[in-house]
Amino acid sequence: MSPRRYALDPAKGLLVVEWPLFGELSRALALKVARAYDPELVVGVATAGVVPGAVIAAILDRPFAAITVSRRYRAETVRETPAVIGAAPQEVRGRRVLIVDETCDSGDTLRLARHAVVNAGAHTVRTAVGFRTGSYEPDFHALATESGIVLPWDREVLVDGELVPNPTYEGRI
Repeated sequence: MSPRRYALDPAKGLLVVEWPLFGELSRALALKVARAYDPELVVGVATAGVVPGAVIAAILDRPFAAITVSRRYRAETVRETPAVIGAAPQEVRGRRVLIVDETCDSGDTLRLARHAVVNAGAHTVRTAVGFRTGSYEPDFHALATESGIVLPWDREVLVDGELVPNPTYEGRI
């Protein structure tokens, strides 16, 4: 598998998120959601949204499912804009759903996930992200910043069978 590809703006800096901060932000986000919305199912956007989605589902004591929305299929970049790969989970039908992703900039991924979940028959859909990094406003977010985000599970990647610092961030973290 090749390293992830991100468009980072060096002028905006990087926010390196450690596991304790990730945990606290996930807990804060779950509390925000619980105070304003009662989801029956949490859907994480694969791949990076699965981790915070599963954590938030556990905190809310709700079932968890995933949907894949990506610009890539396997390791290759195959499109300029993201697309739903596969189908929305069948469990969304007739339920109040919370869609969770790790970050949100343009909102393209969240809009596609929401559309797929609504088309699959969800009763109500809300969106949540750990980090709002652009102008798109999800229903819930833990932290707003313009900085690029380096998540704890993304600092190192496998390259040729070896765990190495993610080359995307070389010289920056």
